Amino acid sequence: MNFETYPFEKLNQLLENVIPNHDYPALSLTIGEPQFETPAFILDALKEASALLNKYPKTAGEAELREGMLAYNKKRFGLTLTDAQIIPTFGTREVLFNFPQFLLHDVENPVMVFPNPFYQIYEGAAKACRAEVIYLNLNETSHFQPVVDEEALAKADLVILNSPNNPTSSVMSMEDLKRWVGLALKHDFILLNDECYVDLYLDEPLPSLLNASIEAGNKNFKNVLVINSISKRSSAPGLRSGFIAGDAEILKAYMVYRTYVGCASPLPLQHAAAMAWADQEHVNTFRAKYKKNFEMAKEVLGVEAPEATFYIWLKVEDEIAFTTKLYQEYNLKVLPGSFLGREGEGQGYIRLALVYEAEQTKEALQRIARCLEK
Repeated sequence: MNFETYPFEKLNQLLENVIPNHDYPALSLTIGEPQFETPAFILDALKEASALLNKYPKTAGEAELREGMLAYNKKRFGLTLTDAQIIPTFGTREVLFNFPQFLLHDVENPVMVFPNPFYQIYEGAAKACRAEVIYLNLNETSHFQPVVDEEALAKADLVILNSPNNPTSSVMSMEDLKRWVGLALKHDFILLNDECYVDLYLDEPLPSLLNASIEAGNKNFKNVLVINSISKRSSAPGLRSGFIAGDAEILKAYMVYRTYVGCASPLPLQHAAAMAWADQEHVNTFRAKYKKNFEMAKEVLGVEAPEATFYIWLKVEDEIAFTTKLYQEYNLKVLPGSFLGREGEGQGYIRLALVYEAEQTKEALQRIARCLEK
C-alpha cells in the first residue's frame, strides 16, 4: 500500500549520523506524550481492578466505562447523549485507522478530506482505503484554518477535522464548526472531528463539534461524529481509552464491525478509565502546567500562546537544517514540520511538544533560543 515512513522514523534517519553535544543532557520535544505522573486515583483504580484480567472485555465496553464517558460529555459539554450515541474505543488511533475502512469499504472511488499538515494516521487510513485525498491546507494565509472548497466537498465521502489542531494548535470557532455541519448535510458526507486536545484549553472551555451540530439544528447528529481520548487530558496514554460519539445509525453498524476488530480494552483499564473520565479536577491541574509552559515560551522565544493543545508551531528559516543543528549543538530533538505535511505544507516550521514539567521545559526553550540567535 506504499505507506509513508512515520515522522519519528524520518527524524531518526535524519539524525542517524549526527553526533549530539553531550555537554547538554538529552532532551526531546518531539512526541505529544504527557510526561507528568498519572494521578494517584487513576493508578489506585487500576490496581483495584487488576484481578479482572481473568475475564474477556466486551467490545461495547462495560456499563461503568460508558457511564463515565456519558457523565464526562454531560459535565464538560452539556451533552445528554444516549447509550446508542457513543462507543468506547481502545484509544483513538485505532478508530482513526479502521473507521474509514469500515465506512468506505464498499465505496467504489472513495474520497477523504483532511487537514494538511496532519496527524499521520489520517493518511495511513486513506492509503488503506485506497482513497483519493483532498487536503485542507493550514498555513498563515488561511490563519491555519481549513480552507473550504465546495466543489471538492461535493465529492467527499469522509471529512476529518482536527480542532484543536495537531500540529498547528489552531482552534475552530463555534461558527466555523456550525458551517462545517451545514456542509456535511448539504453535500452528504460524514464529518468527523478529532477532539483529543479539546480539554487542553488555556482559558475558556472549547465546544465540541456535537455542540455545534445541535446549534445548527442537527440535534440527532446526522452525518456528524467526534472522537476523544483520555491520553492528553489525564496524562494516561497507557490506558488506551477513547470514544467515538454522534450519529447513532452509523455507530450501530460500526459496533458490528468492531466485534471483528478485536480491540476491546482490558477490564482493569476500563475501570481506571471510568474514574478518569468522570473527574475534571485533575485535568485542571494539567491545564495549569501547560499554561505555565506556554508563558515560559512567550518569555523565552517571544511566541504567543495558542488557545489550546501543548504544541508550539514555531517558524524557522529551514526546518531540516535547524532540527539538525539543534540536535548537534544542544542535544535537543524537535520535529520538522515538513515531516507532518504534504505538497510543501509544514515547511519552515518545527513542532515543539511542551509536555514536561516547568524546569525541563524552560531548559529546552532556552536551548532553542540560543540556537535561533546563532
